[in-house]
Amino acid sequence: MNSLGFDPMHVANEGKVLIVVAEDDAANLLEVLKKNELGTKSAVIGRVVSDHPGKVVLKNETGGRRIIDSLTGDQLPRIC
Repeated sequence: MNSLGFDPMHVANEGKVLIVVAEDDAANLLEVLKKNELGTKSAVIGRVVSDHPGKVVLKNETGGRRIIDSLTGDQLPRIC
């Protein structure tokens, strides 16, 4: 949650893509993405594991963890 009370996990963030690939293919995909000027900041941000079936668990920089729940209520309107 940021200082304005918005959870960045539920705010529109246009111009981004999330790609899920086999772990063995991640390094090759990153190499290809980073060759494009729009992909220079590409990075592996997570892994699919069997520890929490059906859940997305966020691990923060200090080692804390939280479950990312589905959005309840209305999404913030997009300002375009």
